[in-house]
Amino acid sequence: MQLHATSISFEDAGLLILGPSGTGKSTLALQLMAAGALLVADDRTDLHREGPAIMASCPPPLLGRIEARGIGILAADPARPVRIVQVVDLGAGCAGRLPQSQSLDVLGIALPLVTTPYRPHLYAALRQLVLNGRIA
Repeated sequence: MQLHATSISFEDAGLLILGPSGTGKSTLALQLMAAGALLVADDRTDLHREGPAIMASCPPPLLGRIEARGIGILAADPARPVRIVQVVDLGAGCAGRLPQSQSLDVLGIALPLVTTPYRPHLYAALRQLVLNGRIA
């Protein structure tokens, strides 16, 4: 399955970034990369199921490339395929200040989901969430 999505990897834990064009998927990925993440895929992400896990990888023509609006296509060290542990949807609206847990079904597996528009601090919060989880 291929989605219009960007994905990054932190220590073998993947984040899938969803949202319509122009909502900040690549910007968020660039910020996460500046905080130590590796780029899996920008703009299109291939997903497949491996047992109980959803794995993300990059379509070959896009490997090691990320778009920076107003600058162009940048080279990036590509990450190998990664297990998705968290999904963020930048186009689904805000779930509130302290939202209830949500999930998104991807290929029959429920993945934790955050719905929020892009915000300047979002990269730091998502890094913390991917690496350390959320307290109920």
